[in-house]
Amino acid sequence: MNVIVNVILAVQMLAALAMIGLILIQHGKGADMGAAFGSGSSGSLFGASGSANFLSRTTAVLAAVFFVSTLALAYFGNARPASSGSVLETPAAAVPASAPASEAPAAPTTPASGAAQIPTK
Repeated sequence: MNVIVNVILAVQMLAALAMIGLILIQHGKGADMGAAFGSGSSGSLFGASGSANFLSRTTAVLAAVFFVSTLALAYFGNARPASSGSVLETPAAAVPASAPASEAPAAPTTPASGAAQIPTK
């Protein structure tokens, strides 16, 4: 399952980077007026309007891949088991507060030699 999540994450990152690159090289709406007056874009690889169609369709496909991979990552993120092994999510171990009376050592009844005795009333 971890391998699938890593592959989907890699596809999402590559789609995002490719989409950023394609969006940056596309012309804006105002660039069409320059092409109408012979700015030389008709001699491009895709023709006069072919590059805009190709770039916008490729951007749309990459956006769809990015969206689907985001949904898949959200699904796999929610489908994980409840115990993830985090230290913060596990309850603390129960430690007994004191040892039982039968196992506790007996307290000395006489004070140690050389210690001052306090008289009781």
